[in-house]
Amino acid sequence: MKIIYLHQYFNTPDMVGGTRSYEMAKRMVMAGHQVEMVTTRTDGAINGSDWVVEEVDGIRVHWLPVNYSNAMGIARRLLAFTEFARRASAYASRLQGDVVFASSTPLTIAIPGVKASKNLKVPLVFEVRDLWPEIPIAMGALNFPFSAYLAKKLERWAYRHSDAVVTLSPGMTQGVIKTGVSERHVTCVPNSADIDLFDGAEERGRQFRSERPWLGQRPLVLYAGTFGRVNGVNYMVELANHMQAIDPEVRFLAVGAGAERETVESLAQEMGVLNENFFIEDPVSKKEVPTLFSAATVCTSWVINLRELWNNSANKVFDALAAGRPVAINHGGWQKDLIEEHDIGVALPALDTKAAARELAEFLGNDEQVLKAGEGARTLANSRFSRDQLAGKLIAVLENAVAKRDE
Repeated sequence: MKIIYLHQYFNTPDMVGGTRSYEMAKRMVMAGHQVEMVTTRTDGAINGSDWVVEEVDGIRVHWLPVNYSNAMGIARRLLAFTEFARRASAYASRLQGDVVFASSTPLTIAIPGVKASKNLKVPLVFEVRDLWPEIPIAMGALNFPFSAYLAKKLERWAYRHSDAVVTLSPGMTQGVIKTGVSERHVTCVPNSADIDLFDGAEERGRQFRSERPWLGQRPLVLYAGTFGRVNGVNYMVELANHMQAIDPEVRFLAVGAGAERETVESLAQEMGVLNENFFIEDPVSKKEVPTLFSAATVCTSWVINLRELWNNSANKVFDALAAGRPVAINHGGWQKDLIEEHDIGVALPALDTKAAARELAEFLGNDEQVLKAGEGARTLANSRFSRDQLAGKLIAVLENAVAKRDE
C-alpha cells in the first residue's frame, strides 16, 4: 500500500514530543508499505512558508512550517489548526495513494483527510487521540454554544466519512460509538511501549543521578511531559510540599515546557520546595527519554480533576512500562484499572494531595513493592503494549479498509 499519513504534529526521535506517528510509520515501511507523512514543522528549523520534503528512515515527510506552541492562546492555536487544514487539503490531494490515514488531534485534521480521500477515491481511516471536542467543551475552551455546535458537527462529519476509526483507549472507543458509529468500524490501538529503546538504559540512568548532587541515590518521582492546563503539574508541587514533612529525602523532578511552566515554578517557589525537593528541567528528545525514565523510582502522569480526561492514553505511562518503572497517576479510568489490576504502581487521590503524599511515601518506602511493580510494568509492556504488536494491529486496519473498497 501507499499510505497518505496526515498528522499535524509529527516528531522524530531527535525532536521533543511524542513519536507515535514516527514509530507507526516506520513499521509500515518495514512491512513493505510506502508512507507519505503530511505534517508541520514548528521548531523553526525550516525557513520560508513552502512545503519541504525529506526522507526520514524510509518515511517521506512533507513538512509545512507553521508557528505553534502549547504556550499559545486558544485563538492562535485555532489559527494554526485551520492554516494547516487549508493548505494540507490541497497538498494531500495531489499525492497518489491507496489509503488516507488522518490522526487527530486537532480534529481539524479531518478536513484534509476527508478531502484527500474523496479526491483520490480511496478509503479514509481516522485516528482519535483525544475525544475532541468533548474535552475543550468540558474545559470551557469552546464556551460559545455555536462554536461547540460546529465542533460537534465536524466530529460527526469526520466519523461519517471514515471507512474505519482507530481510538487510543477503551473510553475513547465508547465515546466514538456513542456518536452513532458502528462498533465494528472502531478499533482500539493504544499508545505503545518502545521496549527496544529502553534496553541498556540503566547505566545511563545511574549516570544521570550521579551528575545531580541533589539526587544521588534518593527516591525520584518523575514527571516528563507538557506543562499544559490539562496536565495540572501544580499537583506535583503540592505533593512535594507535603512530602517535606513526611520524607524529606524524596525528590520530585518535572521535565518539560508549556503554558503553565512559569505558574508551576512560581508555586514551587512560593511553597519553598523549588530546588529543595522539587526540581524543573527543560524537555528532552525522545532519544533521551530512556535515560530520564531509567533514573526514576516512580514515573507519573497527571491531569486536572476532569472526568473527560480519564480516557487519555498518555505516552509517559507507556514509556514507564518500557523502562520497567512503577506508575503513579491522579485520576480514574482505564489506566487506573490497569495499574490496580497488574499492581504496577499507585492511583493517588486527585483532591487530597496531603493524603496522596502519604500514600506515595508508603509506596516508595517499600523497596520490595517498588521492585515488584517495576518488573510487572516491564512484563505488561512486553505482553500487551509492545510497539511491534500494536503497529501490526494498526496496519491490519488500513489493509482491511483498502481490501473492502476493492471488493
